[in-house]
Amino acid sequence: MSMPRRLGTALLVAGALTAALAGCAAGTPGAAGTASSTGAGASGTPKLSGAITVFAAASLKSTFTQLAGDFEAKNPGTKITLNFAGSSDLVTQITQGAPADVFASADTKNMTKLTDAKLIDGAPANFATNVLEIAVPPSNPASIGSFADLAKPGVKLVVCAPQVPCGAATETVEKATGTTLAPVSEESSVTDVLGKVTSGEADAGLVYVTDVKTAGDKVRGIPFAESDQAVNTYPIATVGTSQNKELAAAFIATVTGSEGKKVLSDAGFGTP
Repeated sequence: MSMPRRLGTALLVAGALTAALAGCAAGTPGAAGTASSTGAGASGTPKLSGAITVFAAASLKSTFTQLAGDFEAKNPGTKITLNFAGSSDLVTQITQGAPADVFASADTKNMTKLTDAKLIDGAPANFATNVLEIAVPPSNPASIGSFADLAKPGVKLVVCAPQVPCGAATETVEKATGTTLAPVSEESSVTDVLGKVTSGEADAGLVYVTDVKTAGDKVRGIPFAESDQAVNTYPIATVGTSQNKELAAAFIATVTGSEGKKVLSDAGFGTP
């Protein structure tokens, strides 16, 4: 028996309305697969923006410059300002109110100063290790071949000041080996020590293995077995007064993640 034309038309209209309503429901705000209207990407991850200032140990200059540049390229609209110095100097600056969002120290001792002062947000994350190496001019004028040679009369040795991580590591090795060094100067950062060697002002300097690698053919590196007596661990954390903790956390995640690990490893850093 055939269906009346008017009834058949009504049923077709009803079916079309039902399909249209179902389609509208699937596209309502909050439905699965729909991007946020607040600038989120297709994955639903909020878009990063704004600027932060990262205070980092001098020995991190090369690696953090690379990581910051890559981070900005991958996150348009962000700006990472870098401030490098000896870790102890950076602690003093932050304690005195310098506007820092992230602090990366060359040792746990200086990070602890800030955590004890309640100036760090959350727990610091260890992301790298480093050891000392002797840096000498390419010609090695003082014929340095071991840590003990640094104590020979007439050797113009430059080291980091005791409050700086590389200086504290130097003192640790001295005590462990029973060697007494007589440096001609103590510098406030490891890069200053390296500068004295590359300029020819010093016969030798105690720096990190990563600094020797970065210097290339400007210096000659002399490893010494006793360096394993003073392995420095590098922690990183968000400063409590940061005005952009989301961006600070994202940069820290880059440093501690696979990308950061590769850049740091390529530069000669060890893993914590």
